[in-house]
Amino acid sequence: MSGERAATGESTPTTAAQPADDERDQLRYAWRVLSVVTMASVLTTLGGTALHVALPEVVRQTHAGATAANWILLAFQLTTTVLMVTFGRLADLFGRRAMYLGGLAVYTSASLLAGFSPDAWLIVALRVAQAVGGAMLLTNSAALVADAFPRARLGEGMGIYTASFSVAQLAGPTLGGLLAETMGWRWVFWYNVPLGLACLLWGALVLRRVRPNEGERGLDIPGNILVFVSLGGLLLAMSEVTRLSWNHPLVLAGFVAFAVVLPLFVLRELWARNPVVDVRMFREPLFALTTLSSLLTSVSRIGVVFLVALFFQAVHGETATQAGLRVLPLPVAAMTASILSGFLQRRYSPRALALLGSALSTGGLAVLGLVISPAASALTIMGALVLLGIGSGMFLPANTTVLLRELPENRLGIVNAMRLMLQNTGVVLGTAMALSIVTIPLPAALHDQVFAGTLSAAGDTAVGQLVTGYHWALGCMTGVSAVATLACLARHRLR
Repeated sequence: MSGERAATGESTPTTAAQPADDERDQLRYAWRVLSVVTMASVLTTLGGTALHVALPEVVRQTHAGATAANWILLAFQLTTTVLMVTFGRLADLFGRRAMYLGGLAVYTSASLLAGFSPDAWLIVALRVAQAVGGAMLLTNSAALVADAFPRARLGEGMGIYTASFSVAQLAGPTLGGLLAETMGWRWVFWYNVPLGLACLLWGALVLRRVRPNEGERGLDIPGNILVFVSLGGLLLAMSEVTRLSWNHPLVLAGFVAFAVVLPLFVLRELWARNPVVDVRMFREPLFALTTLSSLLTSVSRIGVVFLVALFFQAVHGETATQAGLRVLPLPVAAMTASILSGFLQRRYSPRALALLGSALSTGGLAVLGLVISPAASALTIMGALVLLGIGSGMFLPANTTVLLRELPENRLGIVNAMRLMLQNTGVVLGTAMALSIVTIPLPAALHDQVFAGTLSAAGDTAVGQLVTGYHWALGCMTGVSAVATLACLARHRLR
């Protein structure tokens, strides 16, 4: 029979159909994994953006002071960033499925308890617990997508995964305001519970059990402590410098801790048997340039939405709701471009798309810096935001694909964790840089009016000084973004 098939040119159906069936099964599983990951990403991002809007109500109802109010937001950001590399290493050692489901359970439980909190500082403590769960999720999200998708289709998954954050950023402020006004501030935490349980159940059904890495299983405890102290000191100092000033003892202590402990951390990791951060990876040009561009991109672009919303309030005298609508074009453009970027990667190199996205973002920042003024129309400013959003949305999924597609699978967890750690560090550095520079031309007595959005009442001179600060800040952000574009260009030329 086999001879007859060979003679007549017929093929064996099973051998022809098997690869196609395998590919369909892999893609079916990959899209299900993506649904789990995007649900959890929307959940955790909604939590942060909703709380930003609802924070005044939380502060009033819990009688929180300014310090406690600040730490309700800051505790989550700091904790998530400094724990990412630890959980990235643990995920590579013990399995991403268990780490991901554990993160969902921790985040959901902490949200439930936070809603019952009678005291602001207890909320801060439970925000730390939420951040532990959030770090377990964020560290593994992109790695789970990279594991599930075929390398040729990874860009599509990354595009949709990245767009999920923009969806949450769009819906979060509205959700936070609605819950705080109609149901009370506790529901800003409690709404996470049913969503978290649904994500946990769906994840348990979808995610496959995969044998963890059977290689080295050690955990570098001293390295984890050192990275926590050094990075935590830097992030604490940069987060508090705008509120406390550069010469405040807490700010100085944070900078000193970073400067002293960082060299000790690098030396420890060079000699550690199982380093928490393999600093030797930065000798690889692809990894070094990709993480550098990610860091600089975060530094240069993260503060734009806040700065522009503040501009419309402080200079044009608009309400917070009106200012929020003015900046919507940026996340809408970013979400659309993220999805399109993923599908464009089927035809174009992700390196080329990341380079184009970075260049467009740099152009958007430059245009924004040139046009922003008291006389500038809202449409002109919104046009610059659209250009910036398109570039940002195109850059992030393509840049992530470059990193995760071209590195060994058994290092995806720690590599993605290092990418996110640097990206989140860039968020804190960029926010502190923008807020510090924009207020430099103003007298110190007027700084509170800037952040309260009431500076327009102080007169044309004060408004002119603030606009000068905006030009300085956006000029610095454009310069940093240009360096990120140069890093993408250098990577594009690598073989």
